[in-house]
Amino acid sequence: MQTGFAYTRFAARLANISQLSDADLELLARMPFRIDHFASHETILRKGDQPDHCCLLLQGYLCWREAGCEGGQITSLYVVGDMPDLYTVDSPQVAASLSTLGPVVVASVPHLFLRETASLSSGLSRAFSRLAIADAALLRNWIINLGSRDSLTRVAHLVCETAWRLRAVGHARDDQFPSPFTQSDLAAACGISAVHANRIIQELRRRRLLNWRSRMVTVTDWEGLIQLARFDPDYLRLPGLNGAAHVLSSPHATAERTAHVRMPP
Repeated sequence: MQTGFAYTRFAARLANISQLSDADLELLARMPFRIDHFASHETILRKGDQPDHCCLLLQGYLCWREAGCEGGQITSLYVVGDMPDLYTVDSPQVAASLSTLGPVVVASVPHLFLRETASLSSGLSRAFSRLAIADAALLRNWIINLGSRDSLTRVAHLVCETAWRLRAVGHARDDQFPSPFTQSDLAAACGISAVHANRIIQELRRRRLLNWRSRMVTVTDWEGLIQLARFDPDYLRLPGLNGAAHVLSSPHATAERTAHVRMPP
């Protein structure tokens, strides 16, 4: 087990959703972990597994997949600093397959440490609970995206959400961010075929909303993309970003249209 690097990632994620004291941070700094590297589209946990640790994502992207669904339906996405299987601390049986999207680096954090810190610190216990609540909010919105939005809006909304979350951890700048998705992954995340996913990307490009080349996405019209997606970032529970004063890239953005939803700095 090692200590140090992973702590900063996890502390930053928790600080996005809850206030931590110096004592909380000192306690969290004792976090033991093991570093593991995984290749693209590798399964880290399988449905039915009962791990004794949680996976803290340090580099890359993770997702939950429903292996029994056609195309391996993706039901959630995780970025640096996320701990997608935090629920296994209290309910150790894994409910789906935790898979990689591209190469990833993961820190395995023992359940025992997470239980002990929660019992020793009400601040960290509250932060862990809020992280679980935020994860549930993401899942609810994912269900809405699949069940209530047309395919074009689904993809636009997913692009907005991904960009917002990457901005929160400093992985998206100048209207660009590395895409976690291949064309097939995008299809699996949005409940459409790979051919349809390609057509939607072309349509977004035709509307001059974004460019999607290889694994890099460049948003060229934030105002237009947000309006198409009907995107409201409040459900992400990132208070430092939702009220940010960064003006959208579009030169035609008006004060009325940007007062509520703005791209974070």
